[in-house]
Amino acid sequence: MKSLASMIMLLVFSQLWGQAVPTGNPSDFQVKTCLHSVSYAGVWRGHSFLSVDDFLVKAKELGYDGVMLVAKRPHVSPFDYDQQARQRLRQKIKDLGLELVGLAGYTDFTAGCDKPGIPNVEIQASYVGEVAKLAHDLGTDMVRIFTGYIRPDIPYDKQYAMVVEGLKLAGKKAAEWDVTLAVQNHHDIAIHHDEMYWLMQEVDMPNVKVGFDAWSPTLEGLNPQEISQGIRLLEPYLVNTILAQYVRMPQYRYVPEKTNYKAVQAQIRAIPLSEQGIIDYDTFISTLRDIGYQGYLVYEMCEVLRGGGSIENLDKTAKAFLDYVKKFE
Repeated sequence: MKSLASMIMLLVFSQLWGQAVPTGNPSDFQVKTCLHSVSYAGVWRGHSFLSVDDFLVKAKELGYDGVMLVAKRPHVSPFDYDQQARQRLRQKIKDLGLELVGLAGYTDFTAGCDKPGIPNVEIQASYVGEVAKLAHDLGTDMVRIFTGYIRPDIPYDKQYAMVVEGLKLAGKKAAEWDVTLAVQNHHDIAIHHDEMYWLMQEVDMPNVKVGFDAWSPTLEGLNPQEISQGIRLLEPYLVNTILAQYVRMPQYRYVPEKTNYKAVQAQIRAIPLSEQGIIDYDTFISTLRDIGYQGYLVYEMCEVLRGGGSIENLDKTAKAFLDYVKKFE
């Protein structure tokens, strides 16, 4: 059980930075659904593309409470949205009765770590600052970002330090627009919850928080109980989560001199979240409820999808998510 002092601190940070952290009270949990626009951005093989306006209409028609918008081309890039376009988009979202949950930023703070003469950390932090301003103009106070991929032949601590520096610089720029950064456990550095917790303590900024997902720790080999422990460890920082379900497709390579096949790393494919996949979402969402999680359940179709990428199949899969999460209401 949290101490009174820690509860007060959580409430203070929530009021300062907008994004509510878990309360610790299961009765405070609400199922709030959000659709990620990457699902209809035509990113994956065979997936259909919708413009931002068409995606917003689609999310409303499907019955989602809110949306997360990709903060790069072909959706909402800071390069393409001047002040007039931002006002128009903000009004469109409001007219549809949707909540703009956040913008999805795309960062890799270790990029260029082998070229120290180029200020790549500053460049990426500047991009986050521009996305934070865009978020503010569009009426949201959250930007999802990543850490960094590990590059070979470069000392780990050098790369880790770049991530810390990048998050601090980006957090400072985001604070100018009252925006919280949700650091997703997506890239190599801080992919595990223990390292993410360490990273948050080292960065130590009230507007740099965590977006903790279940799919990456599952692929790391963690079991549902270990993932649940990760949620509880990161509870003081947890402001976002993105959900998607997958299956493993076994892969083999023929070895002619053995007249045999050699198993290699499996291919991952997406399936509806309502179907049996590799991720135990019953335990994951139940743990979120137990800690009084205050954020949205953001759904994405972010891989080649079973049944293909037609609008009809994307819609069917997005609806299946809404049906699945009803049992947690």
